[in-house]
Amino acid sequence: MEEKKNILIVEDDKYIINFLSMSLKEEGYGYYTAGTVKEAIRLFYANRPDLVILDLGLPDGDGMEVLRNVREIADVPVIVVSARQEEQEKIQALDEGADDYVTKPFYMGELLARIRAAMRRKEKRGKEEDTVYCKDALVVDYTKRTVEVNGTEVHLTPIEYKILILLIENRGKVLTQNYILKEIWGYTQGVEAGTLRVFMATLRRKIEDNPSEPKYIVTEVGVGYRFQA
Repeated sequence: MEEKKNILIVEDDKYIINFLSMSLKEEGYGYYTAGTVKEAIRLFYANRPDLVILDLGLPDGDGMEVLRNVREIADVPVIVVSARQEEQEKIQALDEGADDYVTKPFYMGELLARIRAAMRRKEKRGKEEDTVYCKDALVVDYTKRTVEVNGTEVHLTPIEYKILILLIENRGKVLTQNYILKEIWGYTQGVEAGTLRVFMATLRRKIEDNPSEPKYIVTEVGVGYRFQA
């Protein structure tokens, strides 16, 4: 029998808490609920859930503090569910390590689909954590989640790291922009292609000797990107 997955719900709206908890229970998930930043951090450390559903507007602070605490010790999926709709808010949350961003109001069926997608991506990553990938001056250690270029470690944001791993996993293949958006963020609607181009540009600056003539990540004009095999 498959082990039950447990989800931490960080939300201060009692109606949404009840809605989420009933829906998750029907889907066979276990759950914990927290209404404040302090309680969320305590419950996460105590229970180590398999996924976190995170509201950003909490009574005692910003949910980003919870996200940062989670990312310091774990790689569990974090799905932000927030009323904040500004693009910069979404980019910041994703760049800080959130796996997905859902804007309120939301459809429960869509959120459940994103939860399943996040769980699948986590399981897929887990199968590769004992390997190291090397190509020329580039070394990626999946276990340590580190990237080195010419023997020097380079810092990648969580999103940049996910993009790099996805490209390496599919090296030699052309990945469309929509495919990358769906695999990294779990969906395509609401995430602009320009956002992906920005992440690609910063990633190239960090790992390429000459970003204008990349030897690792190649742009297929009008289609997407390819990691050189």
